[in-house]
Order: sequence, then structure tokens, then C-alpha cells
Amino acid sequence: AAGDDPTEVTAMSETIRFRLNGRPVALDVDGGRTLLWVLRTDLGLTGTKYGCGEGTCGACTVLVDGEAVRSCRVAVRDVAGQDVVTIEGLARGASLHPLQEAFMAHDALQCGYCTPGMILTAYAFLKKIPATTDAIAAALENNLCRCGAHTRIVEAVQAAAAKMAGGN
Repeated sequence: AAGDDPTEVTAMSETIRFRLNGRPVALDVDGGRTLLWVLRTDLGLTGTKYGCGEGTCGACTVLVDGEAVRSCRVAVRDVAGQDVVTIEGLARGASLHPLQEAFMAHDALQCGYCTPGMILTAYAFLKKIPATTDAIAAALENNLCRCGAHTRIVEAVQAAAAKMAGGN
């Protein structure tokens, strides 16, 4: 499908403007290319992973205006004027976000491939819903982890939720 090939070049260039990790971005690109490939190839933000390419696995999850979205299913033109946050933008300076810290502390990283998507999905979830074990598990159900670290992932999100509720 159009926009799936990161090396695809077309003459349908348009200027797309949005905020990326707190900074304004203006790109001349084919607006139909997926946000995933624009982030990875044009902007060099490789924390956003390519998994299934169909929005099923969650490895490509980013935040768009605070909502967790699968960047492999979003055309870059669809984020024009919006705020996009990748895993690289979650930390503030040298300080990791409590979710990033908790994933490290609870050994919830394993191979690390799913981690950016898990963290950003959890971030969007924690902004809306109280962090009970069942609610966390349900929120992360569609983010796949082949390493089997789900128990530690849920524990990490619980720990981060407690820290975030404390104002950190």
C-alpha cells in the first residue's frame, strides 16, 4: 500500500507541519507516507519500531495529542497541526519519565522491542483511568510482547502510576 515502503519516492510532496517532542517540525514529504516511516527514516527517531505494519502489535505506538496511536496506520498528513510524542520525547532532559524508570527498575524491558509502544500506551492510559492491575492489563492487552514480560510490565506500570500520582 502507498506509504508502506520507507524508500518509496513520489512526486506528491507537500509541506506537513506539526509539533514533535515539543518542537515545531516542517517537512516536505509525500503526505500519504506513514508517520512511522517519516519518524524513522526522515527524522531519525528509531525508538518507534516497525512490528506488523497493520496496527496489531503496538510496537509503533506514539502519542498524537495525548492519545496512543499506531503510527504504521496513520498518514503523516493526518498529524498536521497536532502534537506528536515519541519515546524519545517522553523524558525531560536527563530525567527519565517515571514509566521509563519503572520499566528499568522492574526488569520489564527484556529484548526491548515492544517497550516504547508499551510505555506510550501506558502513558496515555494513566492520564485517563485509575491504575488497577486489571485495568493496566486490559489497556496493554493489544501491545504484544514475545518475551513474556507481561507480569513485570504490569508491575512497572503500577509503580510508575503510584509515583505519577504523587506528583512526579
